[in-house]
Amino acid sequence: MKIKSLVINAVVAALYVAITASLAFTSFGAIQFRVAEMLNHLAVFNKKYIIGIVGGVLISNLIFSPMVIYDLVFGVAHTLISLLIMSGLTRRITSVWVKMSVNTIVFTIGSALIAWELYLALQLPFWFSYLTVAIGELVVMGIGMPVMIYIDKKIHFNERIER
Repeated sequence: MKIKSLVINAVVAALYVAITASLAFTSFGAIQFRVAEMLNHLAVFNKKYIIGIVGGVLISNLIFSPMVIYDLVFGVAHTLISLLIMSGLTRRITSVWVKMSVNTIVFTIGSALIAWELYLALQLPFWFSYLTVAIGELVVMGIGMPVMIYIDKKIHFNERIER
């Protein structure tokens, strides 16, 4: 991997951590709206962003999570698995909107992993946790679609990491 790609991924991870830190009160627990999850859509533009996204989740969960060990395992796994599934499912799709829609659905369905974490760590009811976390994921990533499209028109995510 080129130095430039590593630096860009470090910036992505730092952005993820900064957003999560500034909104930590909404980023953990059974009801969560982790705004930094919008950055998951970067992988739609180029799969090389997966490293920065997963790194950001790992660092955020390590520093800010009240359930550090659980979040390091389940949260990081949720992100990595969801991004890999999305990449596989959208390999031949060219529409960014369709890719983002698939990404949003995959992350929303994958919220079951976070619900399982909450059940194991805090004995919260699985289905309640799944519903609330999935709604938060769906809302944040749904709102993130036009936001990321707008930002991409200004800075061109794929070109940034490929040049």
